[in-house]
Amino acid sequence: MAKILTNRADDYSQWYNDIILKGGLADYSAVKGCMVIKPHGYALWENMRNELDRMFKETGHQNAYFPLFIPKSFLSKEAAHVEGFAKECAVVTHYRLKNDPNGGGVIVDPDAKLEEELIVRPTSETIIWNTYKDWIQSYRDLPLLINQWANVVRWEMRTRLFLRTTEFLWQEGHTAHATKEEAIEETTKMLEVYATFAEEFMAMPVVRGVKTANERFAGAEDTYCIEALMQDGKALQAGTSHFLGQNFAKAFDVKFQDKSNNYDYVWATSWGVSTRLVGALVMAHSDDDGLILPPKIAPLQVVIVPIFNKDVEAQAKIRKVAEELMSTLKQNNIRVKFDDDDNTRSGWKFAEYELKGVPVRIALGARDLENNVAEVARRDTKEKSSLSLDNLSGQVIQLLDDIQKNMYNKALQFRNENTRKVDNWDEFVKVLDEQAGFVSAHWDGTPATEEKIKELTKATIRCIPLNNPQEEGKCILTGNPSKERVLFARAY
Repeated sequence: MAKILTNRADDYSQWYNDIILKGGLADYSAVKGCMVIKPHGYALWENMRNELDRMFKETGHQNAYFPLFIPKSFLSKEAAHVEGFAKECAVVTHYRLKNDPNGGGVIVDPDAKLEEELIVRPTSETIIWNTYKDWIQSYRDLPLLINQWANVVRWEMRTRLFLRTTEFLWQEGHTAHATKEEAIEETTKMLEVYATFAEEFMAMPVVRGVKTANERFAGAEDTYCIEALMQDGKALQAGTSHFLGQNFAKAFDVKFQDKSNNYDYVWATSWGVSTRLVGALVMAHSDDDGLILPPKIAPLQVVIVPIFNKDVEAQAKIRKVAEELMSTLKQNNIRVKFDDDDNTRSGWKFAEYELKGVPVRIALGARDLENNVAEVARRDTKEKSSLSLDNLSGQVIQLLDDIQKNMYNKALQFRNENTRKVDNWDEFVKVLDEQAGFVSAHWDGTPATEEKIKELTKATIRCIPLNNPQEEGKCILTGNPSKERVLFARAY
């Protein structure tokens, strides 16, 4: 089969697009900046969503749904929030079309102008906190732990499939608490949920940290994040959790009566991850031959490909062994497929499943059965081995676990090898230009210096790592005193 993907080393950006398009994850749409998520990509997102949803519910959260449209006046109530999103908002001004009297199809009916424009949801803090005002009266109503699975629209000028699109899918948690301490605890708890999901299910190591004031979510007092390193040495923000203080409660007058019959504003959090995680998964693990998917969230974990000859009796034996194996794997909750489609050759199937990242491929032929073995190929290392048909299902289940761990360890090793400490400006620029990756360096703590470094190098402070060691040093740009290192990188 002819090579259909660009090599990473030649053009990383084109390689990424090739993987998404030819690996069957997504396609471009007729709407500029929006994508069509294809079945393979959507199945991957569903598996991610299902695991996260389980984790949210295990931590006491419930799902709800809020309107797609937000009255424009709501966004005006929290100044920092509206400033942060104003340039990304899609606005609905009319509610009806009519036939063009000049025969040009349909036009907007000028008589159908809305009294107040509606914003297509860029994020839901405002509509949710307007609702919470009616839901929260007393300390007995707290904590209120709500999550929403939804789509959002942020008008983007430059888009990339999964990483940055005008419309994308996500979840957004919005919680209300009686005390500041409870809200901060919730913020860090949900950050750890994201980190656990990224590491245990996506096999993607992340750095847990807090954003600088410049990088903070609009309307938040603190933004916590998980940052991952992609194979080209760029960072990607994989999830955020925000401590909102009482900002939105004050903006929407959400008060509660405490046990002493006093009234106070509630304390808030919000947190979210999106289909950007699919892009992260591609860039963290895949190779020049296609997707490499972690078994825990791969849409298809095992594929069985029969190698049929013209011997009908042999075909029946292969089919019997394959179906018994498939049945046992399914009983163990393994997502498995027996591909006996005789319209395509086995070689084409091998290449197709490799491209789509199926973790384990099993080939069964007449000679294999004679020798009581099956040829088993693992996608992460491309190693092939002959495994005994005796307890083959148990061996495959163990192999899936080995692949999951190997993928994480490989990504962790890559991150460790591409995280460097630097102590001066020349070294900082050299590492960014020649090696990329995470750069641990001192910063004087001022927004002005942070902006200047970004302007000069296009590198941003990805986070101040949690539990960061305190050490005396000098800012790489200004030479001013610093008490801790922060993590810089060029990023998506």
